[in-house]
Amino acid sequence: MFSSYILRTSLLLGAAVVSSSLSASAADPVRIVLQNGRGVQISALSLQGENLVLKTASDGFNAGQLLPLGSASHVFGERPPELNAGIALLLLGKPSDALKLLEPILAEHGVTSSIPGNFWLETARAALVAYAVEGNSPKCTEMGKALSDATPMPGTDPFVMLGRALLMPPTTAAVERETALRDLTTDNLPADVCAYASIYRANLLKTLKRDTEALEAYLMVPGLFPSGGMILNAFAEFNAGGILVELGRKDEAAMLLKSAIRGSGSTLITAEANKRLESVK
Repeated sequence: MFSSYILRTSLLLGAAVVSSSLSASAADPVRIVLQNGRGVQISALSLQGENLVLKTASDGFNAGQLLPLGSASHVFGERPPELNAGIALLLLGKPSDALKLLEPILAEHGVTSSIPGNFWLETARAALVAYAVEGNSPKCTEMGKALSDATPMPGTDPFVMLGRALLMPPTTAAVERETALRDLTTDNLPADVCAYASIYRANLLKTLKRDTEALEAYLMVPGLFPSGGMILNAFAEFNAGGILVELGRKDEAAMLLKSAIRGSGSTLITAEANKRLESVK
C-alpha cells in the first residue's frame, strides 16, 4: 500500500533529519564569512548596491568601510529559533502570529539574502506562504520579487507559483485548487515548494472528507520531500497521525506522532503532538 510504504520511509528519513539537526554548531552570532576567512557580524553591516558597508566598527573593520559583496563566502552562525517557531505557527493556521516572528528575521538578515548558507531565504519563503494564506496579494508579490532577485537562478522563484495557488479565492472550485497544488509536487521543483504544496493540498483534501488521499499527501512530505524542512516533516507526520487515529490504526499513528515530536524542535507542534499521542495511549 502506497501510504504504508511512505510511512516506513518517512520514519527512517525523519530520524536522519533529527540526528543531523542535533549535530549543528553551538550558539554563535551570525556572521558573513569572507573569502579570506575573516568574519563580520551581520548586525554591523548594511547593503548598498554591490557592497557591504560597516555601520559601526566591528571585528577589526572600520565604520564606513566597504566590502564588495563578491568577497563574501558564506553565512555562519546559529539558526534563529524564531524561524522554526514561525513556520510551526504558519502551518497550524496562525499566519499573522507567524509573521510577527518571521518579519524581524527578514529585516535583520536581509543583508545576507544572496550569500550562500543564509537564513533569509527560508524565512522569506515561509513569509510568502503566510502572506498568501492571509490573502495579502501585494505583500506576496513583493516577497516573490525579493526572492527572485536574491536567488542566482534566472527567472521567477518557484515559491511565486505556490503563492498564486494559495491565493486562489475560496470561490474557486475545489478541484482547481487541488490540481494547482498537486502540480507543485513534482521532482523538478525544490523540495520545500513540494512540501508546502503537499501539506496545503492535504489540508484541502481533509476538508473535502477525502481522508485516504489526505493521508497520502501528508506522508509524501517526509517520505518524498524530507529535505524540504524538519518542521514541515513534523507537521505532516502530526496530521497523518491524526488521520490514522480516526482510521483505528493507532500503532502506526503513535509511531508518526513520536517522530513528529522528535522533529518539531520544541515548537507549538511539539505540544499538539504530545496531546494527540496521549489520547492514543
